[in-house]
Amino acid sequence: MGRVKGVMIRKTAEVLLKKLEFSSDFDYNKKKLKEVPGLNSKLFRNKIAGYISKKLHNESNV
Repeated sequence: MGRVKGVMIRKTAEVLLKKLEFSSDFDYNKKKLKEVPGLNSKLFRNKIAGYISKKLHNESNV
């Protein structure tokens, strides 16, 4: 079990945001990330889902 680094989460999330549609809902984002091949780690998926949710929520409040 390796450490999940913040840079990896941000870069992966930015790439996925360009390819897929996400919302500011964490549970919806978790379900969408289950469909993405290559994201086998539950911890990694949840951290990406949380980052995307936070980013979209902050963008909508600006």
